[in-house]
Amino acid sequence: MKVRLTSLRTLAASLALTIGLGAAPALAAQCGNSGGGFNQWKQEFAQEAVRAGISQGTVQSALMPTSYSNQVIKLDRNQHSMNISLEAFMQRRAPASFVNKGKRIIQQNAGLLNSIEKSYGVPKEIIVAIWGMETGFGANSGSMNIFNSLATLAYDCRRSAFFTEELLAALAIVDRGDMKPSQMKGAWAGEIGQTQFLAKNYLRFAVDGDGNGRRDLINSKADVLASTANFLRQHGWRPGAGYQQGEPNFAILRDWNRAGVYQKALALFASKLAN
Repeated sequence: MKVRLTSLRTLAASLALTIGLGAAPALAAQCGNSGGGFNQWKQEFAQEAVRAGISQGTVQSALMPTSYSNQVIKLDRNQHSMNISLEAFMQRRAPASFVNKGKRIIQQNAGLLNSIEKSYGVPKEIIVAIWGMETGFGANSGSMNIFNSLATLAYDCRRSAFFTEELLAALAIVDRGDMKPSQMKGAWAGEIGQTQFLAKNYLRFAVDGDGNGRRDLINSKADVLASTANFLRQHGWRPGAGYQQGEPNFAILRDWNRAGVYQKALALFASKLAN
C-alpha cells in the first residue's frame, strides 16, 4: 500500500535558506511499505529534487544509483532504547581505555584543540569526549552508503517526511562541493562522519577547519572537531560556564543527544579527560 505525503515544498522549506534550494515541487513522491515501489518513487523524487534546486548532475550521480535496502529497514525496526544505567553506558561508550586515549589525543592535538576552544568557547574535553563516544575517535564512523540508507528511509512510510529532508540535505552536501557521492559513507540511518552529523546539521553547522575550502566531516580531523564545537556554540553554549548537571551548559548537551544517560555520560567522560 502507498500513501501520498505532504508536498516537498513544505518539507524543503526549512532547508531553503541554508542550502539555497529553489521552490519545491507541488507534490511529493509516494512512500511505500515494501521495496516494490522504490524505483518508481526514485524516478519521481529525482524530478522533484531537481525542481527543488538540486543539480541534475548530483541527482544522477548520487540518487539514481541507489537501491532499496532491506538491511536498513531491519535496523530501523529493531532499534534499542538507551534505558540502561549510567555505569553500563560508560562501560560501553566511554570505558577506561577511551579516557586514556582521549587524554593522549588532547596532548597530541593541543594546538588544534586550543585554537578551536578559543574560537568557539567549547572546552577541548567536551569535543574529544563527543568524538570518542560517537565513533571511538573516528575508528567506527560507518561504512554504509549514505544515499542508499536515506533514500530507503525517505521512501519508507514510517518516517518519510523526516528522511526526505535528510536526503535533500545529503544531496545538497554533494551539490555544494563538500563531498563526492562515493565518499558519503556512514551509519545506517544516515549519520555522517567522525562525530555522526545528520545531513541537515552537516549543512548548517559544518565548518572548514583546515582551510582547504571544503567541509569534510569524514576525513578531516580539523573540520570534524571545529564543526562539533560550532554545533554546540550555535545551540547556545556559554563560554566559561560549566557543563555538569545543574550548570548552564549541561542543557546544551540535550541538543546533541536527547537521551538523558548520554548527556550524563558525556559530562562525566569530559570531566575525566580534563583531570
